Amino acid sequence: MFADRFRPSRRAVLGGAAAVLATAVVRAAEPDLAGLSDLTAGTIPIGVAERQARLARAQALMRTANIGAVLIEPGSSLIYFTGVVWHRSERLTAAVLPVEGEPCIVTPFFEEPSVRQTLAVPAEVRVWQEDEDPLKVVAGFLRDRKLADRTVGIEESARFFAFDGLARALPGATLVSANPVVRGCRMIKTPAEIALMQCATDVTIAAYQWTYPRVEAGMTGAQIGALMNAATRRLGGDPEFALALIGPAAALPHGSREVIRVADGQVVLMDCGCTVQGYQSDVSRTWVHGRATAEQRKVWQDVANGQRLVFESARPGVAAGEADDVVRRFYASLGYGPGYRLPGLSHRTGHGIGMDGHEPVNLVHGETTRLAPGMCFSDEPGLYLPGRFGVRLEDCFHMTASGPAWFSTPPASLDRPV
Repeated sequence: MFADRFRPSRRAVLGGAAAVLATAVVRAAEPDLAGLSDLTAGTIPIGVAERQARLARAQALMRTANIGAVLIEPGSSLIYFTGVVWHRSERLTAAVLPVEGEPCIVTPFFEEPSVRQTLAVPAEVRVWQEDEDPLKVVAGFLRDRKLADRTVGIEESARFFAFDGLARALPGATLVSANPVVRGCRMIKTPAEIALMQCATDVTIAAYQWTYPRVEAGMTGAQIGALMNAATRRLGGDPEFALALIGPAAALPHGSREVIRVADGQVVLMDCGCTVQGYQSDVSRTWVHGRATAEQRKVWQDVANGQRLVFESARPGVAAGEADDVVRRFYASLGYGPGYRLPGLSHRTGHGIGMDGHEPVNLVHGETTRLAPGMCFSDEPGLYLPGRFGVRLEDCFHMTASGPAWFSTPPASLDRPV
């Protein structure tokens, strides 16, 4: 068994035990990994034409919202509109999307060559020196484009110093949320984006299918996650997370610091995702190692039924919060909750997904945004019994004109969890 084949060494006991044992698990599995092949070879990255269409869409939304320009810091939104892959630091690099014409990239002088390496659309680049204020460079661009007296939208994840600096550089300017523009574009995925998300999901499902039969008694969550990540890489995905929760840790949606090993009758809950060409997957599976109890089977089936109800309730024009309300009413009828109380469902029913694992908007009580074709969500109405175990089944779907469509098919039963 696992415990005999991978007995901890003195080095592992003295320090770094989790990392050492996880590495040992992967090395032992390398012959099996050789049988996996890259599922991402045929993917088509987002091209210039698609990004230019995004900019055109953003400018149309800016005109509707009476916004003259939008400021975006590094992160997924910067990549989405410009292709620029950059990091955040105390030195500002940002994009300014004007309501007309090409965008502007503002970056430190010495970083310009590196920033240009991923710039994927026609754009003006303005640089600033170490002794200059970068927000004054942004303000200068807006003045040159005759937008200094227009309302400026700030992307929601931008840091305060960028907001405050632009307010100082443009006295009297009106700064507002850019959500009507940025969310208005990013929430609606195109066929090209959905194809990349489908590929990422296919990788995650294939990695689950490889990992599941290799989970043995004595393994820790870290070791199971290491197997999952190794398979994901071999299949062509870039692992984002591989959470494996065992026994009572599965009652905590994001896990525990306590190290628990797989044993007969223990629940194993995995929550895993990867990235393909910048787009993410997010899939959870739960099973019982060995023989399941009647209670474990009932809770698993309750979650499966709840997940199905969420999917069936997701129709174009319905408020996103209704999906959360539907499943909570169902769970309350079974004696869980009510609301977010435990034992029951203590987190939202789902979240938006795309370039980020969690994106606006959420399937959560009170969310009034109407579902529309192109929106993508997770469907994960777990049930958690504190101190005992939890069950979460998570599959993502995208909205079509006729209703939701799965990226991954939910599992058929507790006995066939992947």
